[in-house]
Amino acid sequence: MARSTSTRAEVKRPSAIVRVYQHAHSGWRKIATAAAAVLAVGMGYHIIFGQNGLTAYQQQRQDAQALQIQLHSLQRENELLKGHVERLQNDPNAIEHQAREELHYTRPGEVIYTMPAAAPSKDVAGQSTVKH
Repeated sequence: MARSTSTRAEVKRPSAIVRVYQHAHSGWRKIATAAAAVLAVGMGYHIIFGQNGLTAYQQQRQDAQALQIQLHSLQRENELLKGHVERLQNDPNAIEHQAREELHYTRPGEVIYTMPAAAPSKDVAGQSTVKH
């Protein structure tokens, strides 16, 4: 009978070295898991909010779209101005029209009525503003 109790005691209680190893191993596993979680959260934050992250990418896309719209608008305006220049170079009626508009020239017998410019109104800060 003495033998059976001694074998039970050996199976039941691991040695002190094994217990220290198990305790240290479980602690390192928890620390490694926490470190991996912190690293994953940090990487996710950097991917979304970092210098070249998703928010910066979306801002760049919006800026590119706005610049594309501005480019089309300026191209359209440029084409209109080119047409206007070509008319002024080739059409005497266009030159006359431009001179009459800018210099207020008239033909004999014509009368030009000019409306006075709207008086600038004063706002609270004292700066003059023109209402359109």
